Amino acid sequence: MNAFSYARPTALADALRRLRSGAVALAGGTDLLGLMKDGLVRPDTLVDLTGIEGLRGWSRERGKGLRIGALTPLIELEGNPQLGQLMPILREALRDAATVQLRTMGTVGGNLLQRNRCWYFRDEGTPCWLKGGTRCFAVDGENRYHAIIGARECVMVSPSDLVPALVAYDAEISLASSRGRRHMKLADLFVAPHGRERREHALRPGELITEIRIPEAALARKGTYQKAMDRKAWSFALVSVAAAARIERGVARDVRVVLGGIAPIPWRVAAAEKGLEGSELDEAACADAAERVLAGATPLRDNGYKLTLARELVRRALRSLVAA
Repeated sequence: MNAFSYARPTALADALRRLRSGAVALAGGTDLLGLMKDGLVRPDTLVDLTGIEGLRGWSRERGKGLRIGALTPLIELEGNPQLGQLMPILREALRDAATVQLRTMGTVGGNLLQRNRCWYFRDEGTPCWLKGGTRCFAVDGENRYHAIIGARECVMVSPSDLVPALVAYDAEISLASSRGRRHMKLADLFVAPHGRERREHALRPGELITEIRIPEAALARKGTYQKAMDRKAWSFALVSVAAAARIERGVARDVRVVLGGIAPIPWRVAAAEKGLEGSELDEAACADAAERVLAGATPLRDNGYKLTLARELVRRALRSLVAA
């Protein structure tokens, strides 16, 4: 690692002022420290956010939905019984996301902003396209875990388990910087690297995620999270599916289907969701939705298996919404 200075402000304004000067934010550090050790991030100053009041915890105000502070540890979302009743998909998405130690240290905001796991990107000595090089080495190299849809110059995949679950509930995020505050849909935070956009997130320099909000109407949905891994627990998804809908008299309304592990961004196809509106989520409807979601997929040499996995996980997830 390079030498760096360290600050632990107690006020958000102080942290934002330091970040405007080019410092790097530190929350749980579960991804950042690995990037530093690998030489991919070389901060002059780390700004520890854990001393700032008001960025941790969750609350639900009836009529205004659910609020989750960005510094809330993942373990608190997974283990809280009240939150488990209100939005069980969070527990499903997080229980196999990582070890207990990592879920205890990792924060919600950090999970949303974690960098991709492509080994060419993570190797300091490999000048991959995303780091400013001229080619994506995974296209012709080791690409078993890479994108099958939605990728251009870079075939990395969005790695978070939490993100598809939150997007399926129309999550929004609040962001703050020394220049002001703004709000956006969580889905709009993610960027598919292309052209001049050699990045994964739409975060501006010096900006922090401060909270996540789930609209009240979305909390009426029933949701599920399905994940395929290459080991039994605590691994990144080969393919994941978050599905949610209001089930009224046996038919589905407000359907959401969001996939992880197959594209550089959380993958959602509005036409597939629209085709399920008013259906009973029978086998034919679920199979058709899976085909619509994956239309245009172009697997690489070693990851064609993801198509089969994704179709089956979409079917299982949707069918489970109407299971007794």
